[in-house]
Amino acid sequence: MARSLGLAAYRALARRGDGRIPSYDTIRPKGELLWIHCPETNTFLAVLDLALRQIASRPGLNVLITSISPPRTEDEFAATLPSGIFLDIICEDHPASVQAFLDHWSPDCCIWTWGDLRPNLIFAAHDLDIPLFLIDGEAAGFDGRRDRWLPDVARSLLPLFQAVMVRNPAAGRRLAQLGLGKDVVEVTSALRAGGHALPCNETDLAELSAACVGRAIWYANGVHQEELHTVLAAHRQALSLSHRLLLVLRPAGNLSPQEALPQIISEDFRVACWDDGQFPDETTQILLSEDPHDIGLFYRIAPVSFLGGSLVAGRRNIDPLEAAALGSAILYGPRVGRFLQSYSRLAAAGAARIINDSAALGMAVSRLVAPDQAAIMAHAGWEVVSEGAALMDKITDLVQDALDSRQGIY
Repeated sequence: MARSLGLAAYRALARRGDGRIPSYDTIRPKGELLWIHCPETNTFLAVLDLALRQIASRPGLNVLITSISPPRTEDEFAATLPSGIFLDIICEDHPASVQAFLDHWSPDCCIWTWGDLRPNLIFAAHDLDIPLFLIDGEAAGFDGRRDRWLPDVARSLLPLFQAVMVRNPAAGRRLAQLGLGKDVVEVTSALRAGGHALPCNETDLAELSAACVGRAIWYANGVHQEELHTVLAAHRQALSLSHRLLLVLRPAGNLSPQEALPQIISEDFRVACWDDGQFPDETTQILLSEDPHDIGLFYRIAPVSFLGGSLVAGRRNIDPLEAAALGSAILYGPRVGRFLQSYSRLAAAGAARIINDSAALGMAVSRLVAPDQAAIMAHAGWEVVSEGAALMDKITDLVQDALDSRQGIY
């Protein structure tokens, strides 16, 4: 491929750096490795969701997610990073750094998001026959100083991608200005996190549904010590209007079941402990369960869920898209941290409501346990969850085809 003068100038300047060779504490996993680069930090959760979908679609696949700097969520994910996901900082674009990065990770396929292309890195990956896809392109990702002063660099790089997708027409026009044919660029929806349908034990679902037939249920998931009084007060308020109402309570963080149970009993609630094999009977007012493996079960059972950690600053928050994916209307407090974008999407669609105290929570629960009200919010939530499904499916097909074509090439 002919090299442009702008690209030659860029490469000459890049070589003037010190070529710091990064050290890698993480060993490259065995098997296939998909590399996703995420230059835009506020799309990290959507990229993580994309990575998890690729792993679910291809047994044995690992995914490396790189970013310009540690994502704001990285520390929170460090202890609970999903199996098969690896995080790293993108290397400098010096030829020596690029070589070390590609030698270490040896990716089988690359998805580059947003923009901010790294010429040396992309050319080196292409020279190694690594399939390259550009998705979720944005005009701002191609409006840096280098793009303005050396536009022929982008013109040299863009044809290296086997598919180019942008999130809006403005991004398509920008890439057309940089020389990419309009017939090559596909305008799609923006890349969005879509939530996962958490699994559950089907026998437990059938038996619990039978035990609770005819009863209104709400779920308080991930309740911390500072939130327990608010949740119990809200439940007592809601019980005054719906005497058979059942609360499923999952303690989390700094609240254990052993600490929650005495307080529940002291407030004269009749409680059953699901983790001890107890089923609720007609008199049970609270079902206590800590096991995270049953979260999917209770989202399916409860038409409305309060997501804990959201009333107190500094607590681990819960992904609301998981509840929306299973048809549960969502109540939450103002402290949602890294999931602000997801909560905002759901609230704007009418699938989630913000509350600030026990009175507001109790009133919202009383209204939303009515089947018609919950169904309206659940439908709105499902529409939000489904927004990016077509794009996710399209990307998955591209990755599957690219990896299939490389089978036996290592």
